[in-house]
Amino acid sequence: MAKGLGKGINALFPQDAEEKDDDIIQEIPVDECRPNPYQPRKTFNTDAIEELKESIMAYGIVQPLILRKSIKGYEIVVGERRYRAAKEAGLDTLPSVVKDLTDEKMMEVALLENLQREDLTPIEEAHAYHNLMNELGVTQDTLSKRLGKSRSHIANIVRLLSLPDDTVTAINDGELTMGHGRALLGIKDKNQIMSVANQIRKEKLNVRQAEKLISHLNEHPATKAQPKPNKDMFLEKQESLLRDRLGTAVSINKGKQKGKIEIEFYSHEDLERILETFEK
Repeated sequence: MAKGLGKGINALFPQDAEEKDDDIIQEIPVDECRPNPYQPRKTFNTDAIEELKESIMAYGIVQPLILRKSIKGYEIVVGERRYRAAKEAGLDTLPSVVKDLTDEKMMEVALLENLQREDLTPIEEAHAYHNLMNELGVTQDTLSKRLGKSRSHIANIVRLLSLPDDTVTAINDGELTMGHGRALLGIKDKNQIMSVANQIRKEKLNVRQAEKLISHLNEHPATKAQPKPNKDMFLEKQESLLRDRLGTAVSINKGKQKGKIEIEFYSHEDLERILETFEK
């Protein structure tokens, strides 16, 4: 179970002393199953699906899926990766437990299962919280209690959805972290968010460096980045090599006969770290 998660899926399915009909494992035809329309996870790693397929072919499906009956067959509540891998493996049926669930409970269970696996990107998690609050009509505080997540965590992650679409996509794709996203939310001039996000990605700034950059921009709002003249590929490559080695922004400016290399640092400790790099 993921750290900090106070509730498990079993808490949503209280067990009576006697076994209920919907606790019985059934073999459900694969072609009668379809993905959960409320599945918070939007992307599935193909390598992971392939590995799961190989495991299923060798050992079968160890843990039954959770389904609910629909007008046309069954909807998958928990176990979409097992379903995808089983289809790849050529299975005809899936061991499943069929539950009688409302749309709201189906959304909640699907989100909780993914949270327990720590299997969502920050943006997928944010969309799931947002959809749950809209569909269930609940507050962040109520959702916090139901899912065992802190209210501040839910609030902070949902705020990521207010960033520009390109920046949201970059976080979802792993090009920027949730920490980068939270730092970008602190920019006073919202028109600068996309350009700063692009700078963070291009210069491979860590969260602390991004926070320093944003703090400087907020303190000097009149200072705007000037468009840089095109550099030849050799200089761009050398800048990239220096950025990777020094872990900070580096700029090489070459004139007709001379030039200069600018290395940014954001504190005395950061300067000491950079200087130590040259001593190695």
